Amino acid sequence: MKVITPQLRWTLFGLLCVAGIFNAMDRPIIAILKPDMSADFGWTDEDFGNLAFVTQMAAAFSFLFTGWLVDKLGVRRSMIAGVTTWSFAAMAHGWAITAWQVVGARIGLGATEAVQTPLTIKTVATLFPPDKRSFAFGVGTAIAGLGTIGMPFFIPILAAEMGWRGALVFGGVAGFVTLALWLWFARGIRFDDGAEDGQRDFSDDGAPYGPILMERRTWAIVVAKAISDSTWWLMGFWLADFYRKTFNLTTEELAVPLAIAFLGSGAGALFAGWISTRLLESGWSVNRVRKTVMLVSALIVTPLPFVLQLNSFWPVAIMMGVVMAGHQGFSLSIFSTITDVVPRTKVGRVTAFGAFMGNIGGALIQPVTGAVLTAGLGFMPLFIFAASSYLLALAWLHMLLPNIQRS
Repeated sequence: MKVITPQLRWTLFGLLCVAGIFNAMDRPIIAILKPDMSADFGWTDEDFGNLAFVTQMAAAFSFLFTGWLVDKLGVRRSMIAGVTTWSFAAMAHGWAITAWQVVGARIGLGATEAVQTPLTIKTVATLFPPDKRSFAFGVGTAIAGLGTIGMPFFIPILAAEMGWRGALVFGGVAGFVTLALWLWFARGIRFDDGAEDGQRDFSDDGAPYGPILMERRTWAIVVAKAISDSTWWLMGFWLADFYRKTFNLTTEELAVPLAIAFLGSGAGALFAGWISTRLLESGWSVNRVRKTVMLVSALIVTPLPFVLQLNSFWPVAIMMGVVMAGHQGFSLSIFSTITDVVPRTKVGRVTAFGAFMGNIGGALIQPVTGAVLTAGLGFMPLFIFAASSYLLALAWLHMLLPNIQRS
């Protein structure tokens, strides 16, 4: 049996994160391709919002199953099943001719990509010691961020050469290549992904979600995810459209502002993971570290509505990068909290239920956004909600989980 060295640990995790790049890009990529798809099918903002809604709902309900599946299958088999199915779903867009076929492909993509989040959390909990997990989450999100930074640059090129269908097929092919590399490095390894952590008191009657739903800690985490992730998916699906409507940018011209946003996202995750690890090593309590990072992350999002008062492109682009950084700092702390308080055998299910709730929040914001924009109300009401969402999420989490601690 092969020993998992630190170098091999980071290689396996890094390849999972690279697969996650293609997973992450497949859903919001339609924001960049929106003009091409709308031209083919005659979609309005409301139609686009509804398409995003069904994609998010498919992902949301699939999370209820994939979390349990990841806990049962373990890291290796979940990696194979997850990357294979979501890559096939991405490639299915290449054969979508009618609007309903596109809808079907999006539902399939949302459903199969739901493996990624619980798989990532399960992998971190399996490969890394507790004090290193925040940094691992930060590195993983930063890797995904680097990939998505490049997305606004090369997706228009792919779409120009291969059409919007070809751009989506590319993500599926790249997923298979990454899976092959991961399996090569993982050969001969036995992953310790079923061991219990400490003396934590989650009971388990064999039901996939029964004991988890009875836990106060679960609801503290998942409702906070629902509130905060609604803002993330608002930005993920509509930021490109905001730039088009505000600054009259073409698809090619979107590359720079979207890259700045994704750069902020990656930088926020990396910094939040690094500072969390340093503070824990310096003696801060887990509770103090997690909630301090969440509070700072929430506060830097609050000026978001003021971007609508700015007439200059660059300050707006930088502010959007700050908002994305704030989300990732907040989200990383929630994921880290899961590994703090949840037994390893149930990490996948709690993570998946949190992702389910996050995607429900992300789904509900889509038709609301489409309706608000179609009604001519602009982005102000949406940005006011986004600015307050993280403080609301933190208040909820603190009320139900006043003291985060490892058992």
